[in-house]
Amino acid sequence: MHHPPHPETYRDQLRAFLREDWGTQDWTTAAVPDRPMSARVVAKAADLVLAGLPVAREVFLLADPELVVTLGASDGQRVSKGAEVMRIEGSSHGILLAERVMLNLLQRLSGTATLTRRFADAVEGTRARILDTRKTTPGLKLLEKYAVRCGGGVNHRLTLGDGVLLKENHLAAAGGIQAAVESARCAAPILVKIEVEVESLDQFDVCLTLPEVDGILLDHMDLDTMREAVARRDRSGRRLFLEASGNLTLDRARAVAETGVDFLSVGALTHSAPAADLSLRMD
Repeated sequence: MHHPPHPETYRDQLRAFLREDWGTQDWTTAAVPDRPMSARVVAKAADLVLAGLPVAREVFLLADPELVVTLGASDGQRVSKGAEVMRIEGSSHGILLAERVMLNLLQRLSGTATLTRRFADAVEGTRARILDTRKTTPGLKLLEKYAVRCGGGVNHRLTLGDGVLLKENHLAAAGGIQAAVESARCAAPILVKIEVEVESLDQFDVCLTLPEVDGILLDHMDLDTMREAVARRDRSGRRLFLEASGNLTLDRARAVAETGVDFLSVGALTHSAPAADLSLRMD
């Protein structure tokens, strides 16, 4: 079961999206009679994974609280072409006013869930899991990361306050790995984990000597180097998690997962997922 964010966390954004779309007036909708009608949201592609149905329903209710919205599927569910995923009944004006914003969100979130599921399927049977990144659309972070979960992925940090990730620029500013890690451990709450990005096995070995490090990000490493990093971690007895990052395409995901890393982080889940093909049909 997938637990979406509470509507209060995104209602203001949905209102802003509707205001942006409406402008001063929807002259097209105003030009046609307002009468009771029904509409349905239909999948137009096969093997589509849904995400954002509760958000889509909220868009309709913000446009017209008297609309009756019935979900015909659940977030995280794979649906086939032609499947009816939602039915809406009530004012034709209310339906039309919400249509585009609703579809934009549902298509985007379902696209992310569908791509995530393809990556998760590609690494099935290995120890690796699929992680998202902070390469999200401003204003949609919580919803896009929820869509990743619907597709079988795992969230990394939701916000900068959720963990320490010391990347190349942080290490340069701090004067090296050890100094950066020690400073982070002094500054961050004790329950916040520390992860360090490395580009070589020499840097990796430094991290293995630092008890404050909880995880290591292997940045743009080839398969042999990743396998060696996993072996060194295992020989050390440290319970560090290893995350592979950089150029993780769908074709390459299985080979990376088989090196023994714990996570594959894929920015494309949220910055490059194609929109899922769904449409709204008025009956």
